[in-house]
Amino acid sequence: MHLTLRSRCVRGAAAGALSVALVSVGSAGAVAATDPSPMPTRTHTSPMPTRTHSPMPTRAAAAITARVSHTSMRSGQEVTLSGRASHLATGTRLTVQRDVNGKWTTLRTTTVQRGGTFSVPVKLTGKGTERLRVTQDGTHSRTVTVRVS
Repeated sequence: MHLTLRSRCVRGAAAGALSVALVSVGSAGAVAATDPSPMPTRTHTSPMPTRTHSPMPTRAAAAITARVSHTSMRSGQEVTLSGRASHLATGTRLTVQRDVNGKWTTLRTTTVQRGGTFSVPVKLTGKGTERLRVTQDGTHSRTVTVRVS
């Protein structure tokens, strides 16, 4: 009987300690939950503008594609550079450029035809690999390569 009374006392003390621990943790969580969270602040203090008219339409980005009639030719012959200029008005001036030691130089100009197409003959007199492109106000085609012999 002595062991039974002792084990009851130990169980009671352990249950009491556990209860105190649970109550203290629970009350700390309850206190933390009652703290108000910071209120969000407005970063823009002026009222939202109201639109009385529809927004202006945005212009589609121009794009130029180019291809050559021959990828290899003899020096002094002409190659035709042709392609399409999307979102550019008829009559817009296009510049044909050639890469000379890493710097683009103008060979000639042409204009956009009806339907957004262009075609321009280019005479290449040097020997080696020529790199050409078509540009208009910062928009340019991919580089096309012609081997001149």
